[in-house]
Amino acid sequence: MEKEWATYPHPIYIYEPWCKGCDICVVLCPEGTLEMGREKIAHVVRPETCTRCKLCELRCPDFCITVFPKKKKADAPESPS
Repeated sequence: MEKEWATYPHPIYIYEPWCKGCDICVVLCPEGTLEMGREKIAHVVRPETCTRCKLCELRCPDFCITVFPKKKKADAPESPS
């Protein structure tokens, strides 16, 4: 599973077929990362502002939002002593 989210371009994934357009995630997002689209489905519009607070994921009544953890940084090579 880690490889799947590691290559996803945004910190948030919205499974659009389950989104009913309730707007809860958009209203609760403290950073304005999400907006409602024309088709009344939530969209990630400013992924760089996401702090991964998970309010959207925790409060989504349809469980259609996943907030991915931060990508792990590659371990720095050991310097010779």
